[in-house]
Amino acid sequence: MKIFPAIDIKDKKCVRLIKGDFENKTEYETSPIDQAGKYKDYGFKNLHIVDLDGALTGKTVNLNIIQEIVSKYDLKIEIGGGVRSHNSIKQYIDAGVEKVILGSGAIKNKVFLKEACEKFKGQIALGLDAKDGNLFVSGWKEHLNIKITDFIKEVSGYGVSRIIYTDINRDGMKTSPNFDETVKITELSNCPIVISGGVSSIKDIKKAKELNNKKIEGIIVGKAIYDGDIKLDELAKEISA
Repeated sequence: MKIFPAIDIKDKKCVRLIKGDFENKTEYETSPIDQAGKYKDYGFKNLHIVDLDGALTGKTVNLNIIQEIVSKYDLKIEIGGGVRSHNSIKQYIDAGVEKVILGSGAIKNKVFLKEACEKFKGQIALGLDAKDGNLFVSGWKEHLNIKITDFIKEVSGYGVSRIIYTDINRDGMKTSPNFDETVKITELSNCPIVISGGVSSIKDIKKAKELNNKKIEGIIVGKAIYDGDIKLDELAKEISA
């Protein structure tokens, strides 16, 4: 199972939000580039990046930081945050990222999602954020009254290469991921699922592995690393892909 250490970028710094709230953020001293280098040094191969400035503006605000991370370190990067055009996707792909995560823009405009999957085959991931089974978009401020399960069924033939599923109630709370809901989603999806939100300790990583579900491709670890609840050397022992 792949382990994706997370880097959230805001104002060129590493930050973590609580439940996606920009007013409730913690800033960390390490720069995104140095943090990526630290992950590389510990043997991690995959990296999950969110451009929070991009999420607010709809532009590839931190493209230069991404380009530098790609050029310095041999890491497979998935990146999201306000990607709302084919041009933004192309900029990231040209920079060398492995997958571009589409979120609100693709959920509200399924034509955009379908066209992106056709144009950038195998390189489009879909970020689905849910609370109590219902999809939320626009920084979790907008409730769509659409069940995540229904949406997955609707887009199953589009060619999405990965779904990143976040339980909003768990994100940044370190209360363990919603494994039960994740398993339900794997039963509906025809692409791999990456678990996001709530990882609190190495036990959560082991639990994800113990599910032994071939549809679960990996798990994202963020706040628990920054807060020291999970040590990188300990986490690195769990790397298997």
